[in-house]
Amino acid sequence: MRAHVSNAAYGVLDYAAYPIAMLVAAPTLLHRLGAGQYGVWVVCSAAVSTGGIVAAGFGDANIQHVAAMRSRGSADALVRAVRSMVGINLLLGSVVGLIAPALAPLLSRHVVSSDPGLYLACLRSLRMASGLTLVRAVESVCISTQRAFERYGEAVRISVLVRILTIALAAVVTRFGYGVTGIMAATFALMTLGTALQLIQLKRLVAAPSLWPAFDRNAFDALFGFGIFSWLQAVSGVLFSQADRLILGVSLGAAAVASYTLCVQMAQPIYGIAASGLHFLFPYLAGRHTVAHPKHLRKAIFVAFAINLLFVLCATAVVLLCGRPLLRAWVGDEIARSSATILSPIVWSFALLGLGVTGHYALLALGRVRVVTGLNLTGGAAMLLLMAWLLPRSGIRGVASARLVYGLVMLAMYYPLLRVLFPVPGVSLAKPRVYPVCEDV
Repeated sequence: MRAHVSNAAYGVLDYAAYPIAMLVAAPTLLHRLGAGQYGVWVVCSAAVSTGGIVAAGFGDANIQHVAAMRSRGSADALVRAVRSMVGINLLLGSVVGLIAPALAPLLSRHVVSSDPGLYLACLRSLRMASGLTLVRAVESVCISTQRAFERYGEAVRISVLVRILTIALAAVVTRFGYGVTGIMAATFALMTLGTALQLIQLKRLVAAPSLWPAFDRNAFDALFGFGIFSWLQAVSGVLFSQADRLILGVSLGAAAVASYTLCVQMAQPIYGIAASGLHFLFPYLAGRHTVAHPKHLRKAIFVAFAINLLFVLCATAVVLLCGRPLLRAWVGDEIARSSATILSPIVWSFALLGLGVTGHYALLALGRVRVVTGLNLTGGAAMLLLMAWLLPRSGIRGVASARLVYGLVMLAMYYPLLRVLFPVPGVSLAKPRVYPVCEDV
């Protein structure tokens, strides 16, 4: 129990440290950068997150597979899997890093078409963001492997330190007159250093003579069989977390993104803390579902859901009651007024998504990755279609309201989970696909 509490606490710290630092720094950065450059920074950060998720979308496969190898005591197979994961992520990161710079001029023209100086800053920043996707891809291997070992502390301490230093350095850089380009350059340097430290820790953890990328056939088949669906699920998750800001930036400009993003940052912890705090459930169930009695798995899932529900209800109430006064205190009356009509639907969208956290992790651990992927793709497609329909009719409020449909679709995953936990006698359920496992030679 102590290990679970520790992992949950580190998971929450990993998620909460960056958005809290962003909220604290927002007034200073808005004042020094102005709404235009601040909006460009938000768009670039969204691009880094989007590219990083696309390049590191096999992370859940790595957790599931490494947790299984660890429970079997297959040390050599585990190292081969990790090295194969490094190779896969480097390949994906390189592809994204080559495609993204070609799209940077087009995105920059839409975001800041009326300001030549801001356009150049946006273009340079987006090109640096494309390089950061490769760094994020390598970092993902380190973090997902640590989580598969159910040891969150070491990876989180480095990750949190790097992210807080990134925000602090942004404030320092703007103090000396540098803009968004300087912020992105400092971010690149810090994240590269942090990833190097993560690699050193990973090599020590798995006792590997080398982490040089490799493509072991058995490990690749095992990772790809699960990972292609987890990659699709991760990409569909980008639709919920980042696409709305990119759409707003292209359609309404950088200034419109600023107020919307502050509301998102205010409400996002409802889902983010629930997801990061309960993430330990995934490797815990993945390493035990083939050996533990179903009764024990049901108990663990029900306890996790009760905690999940209690947190989401309390967090939603707090943000709805205190969100607007906090926005007014942090960024002033103008931003708070422009956010008044969009805060509520954004809060409820994150509340719905947060309620699906337990079902999401349980289904992944139990091998139902196709179900999770299908629901994510359905929810993301429905959200984007609704955004496209509402944006010309309701503007920014329409985009905020369209987010609700994604959370509603995610709640549907509890139906297949209940069917798995409580099978109906005489009814044959489709079993999860058994993916190849790389054993020691």
